[in-house]
Amino acid sequence: MPDFATELGLPGREAEYRDYSPAGIEALTEATRTTLRLLEDLAPSDDVDAVTLDAMRERLGLDLEIHEAGLDYSELNNIACPAQSIRAIFDLMPTATAEQWGHIAGRMSAVPAAIDGYISSLRTGRERGLVAARRQVEIVIEQSTKYAEDGGFFDALGATGRADDGQLPESLRVQLRTGADAARGAYRALAAFLQDDLLPDAPEKDAVGREHYALMSRRFLGSAVDLEETYRWGVEELDRVIAEQEAVAEEIRAGATIREAMDILDADPARQLQGTDALQAWMQGLSDKAVDAMAGVHFDIPDIMRRLECRIAPTNEGGIYYTGPSDDFSRPGRMWWSVPEGEDSFTTWKETTTVYHEGVPGHHLQIATATYQRALLNPWRRNAIWVSGQGEGWALYAERLMQELGFLSDPGDRLGMLDAQRMRAARVVFDIGVHLELEMPERWGEGTWTPDKGYAFLKENIAISEGQLAFEFTRYLGWPGQAPAYKIGQRLWEQVRDEVRDAEGDSFDLRAFHTRALNLGSVGLDTLRRALVG
Repeated sequence: MPDFATELGLPGREAEYRDYSPAGIEALTEATRTTLRLLEDLAPSDDVDAVTLDAMRERLGLDLEIHEAGLDYSELNNIACPAQSIRAIFDLMPTATAEQWGHIAGRMSAVPAAIDGYISSLRTGRERGLVAARRQVEIVIEQSTKYAEDGGFFDALGATGRADDGQLPESLRVQLRTGADAARGAYRALAAFLQDDLLPDAPEKDAVGREHYALMSRRFLGSAVDLEETYRWGVEELDRVIAEQEAVAEEIRAGATIREAMDILDADPARQLQGTDALQAWMQGLSDKAVDAMAGVHFDIPDIMRRLECRIAPTNEGGIYYTGPSDDFSRPGRMWWSVPEGEDSFTTWKETTTVYHEGVPGHHLQIATATYQRALLNPWRRNAIWVSGQGEGWALYAERLMQELGFLSDPGDRLGMLDAQRMRAARVVFDIGVHLELEMPERWGEGTWTPDKGYAFLKENIAISEGQLAFEFTRYLGWPGQAPAYKIGQRLWEQVRDEVRDAEGDSFDLRAFHTRALNLGSVGLDTLRRALVG
């Protein structure tokens, strides 16, 4: 698929998109069926092949189940659907030469066909009775309208065109302006379709129900967990993290509540950053220090993986995320911060653990390791598989690991890590509770969960700005099963590590365990357990 090739930094078809239409979905599904049939008669020749077969059968088989349920026709939410990905691919396109700017102009001109295909799929989903909740449709209308603004993202992208060796020819500048006009028009058309055509059929109810939720939970975990048991564990884990926060607050000031301790940290000038330039510089400096400290001591990090760029994202939708390196590492792994509009003040105590989560030893170490292992893993294992529970679970595991390794000895930074852990535990409770409409824990309310009750719960348990909270709340409602995968994945990672430690006894070596685990790439958590434990 052309846009996936761009993600990997592979040349060819740079001005194209995948087919987002029903025909494109069906073609991909048929390829999935064919691959599964071919796998039936294969026998692994070694342990690497055994893991590949295990992972492919699990992932591709689940893809078919999701397709048969029709859910791939109705993907629409505020963070991870074609409405965002069609735009976001431009963030990864190189801009050094006139030829590369020509690719950008060509891809902007291809946005209308990509959007048309997506609209056709949404219509097919509606015909099957599958329409995203009204809340999600409304937020994507807002996002699409913003993308379509005169002087907005596409106009700004076209206007900034400049090659490293000088100005672009006027003919190419015309192509960039034409492409920007086409892309803006396509997003206006998407916003109009969503507003006039889809929104009237969008259900008010956000909860997706057990059947839908169970499929999505498996998608993001690669494991079928007991949802009720996991919900109860999430409630207990949240209580445990809060108790740990209370102990750290006491370290910051005797008798301080968690909120009071946070206020003390927020007021500390040494922990404040003003402006996105300062934020970006701080992120980069901390990331570089972490790489230097980890490499060759706690983890195996080849030199080619040690470059990690920290950037402010070109959007202001909220969220912090990582994009992996190109296949040849000519484009490094990148940590992005999408700063909500109007926010210009930041505190380091909250975000030290985020840098470790997104960078080293978190996502960058994991994803770049898989990309690096060309001699060990096939291209599918290296680049084409991502399981949130395994990947995000590792990043959350990495946050705790940094505490164990002594990198969060400062009580403020440690409280920030616990704040992040508390957020992830609260997600488990909220996400499963709201979507399955379970009974609320007595500590947090009464009756069954609703989004309104859930928002109040999140506000009490997640110490972020109102803009970020609104983004996160909408994300959880529209992307069921994904947010809990962080904490559930961490739980399963820790269980696997402990099982291996128990089996190996005194010979257990944590660095060697991490190397074996990371060299597997991003596989489902059941596949991970079978590969490492047996």
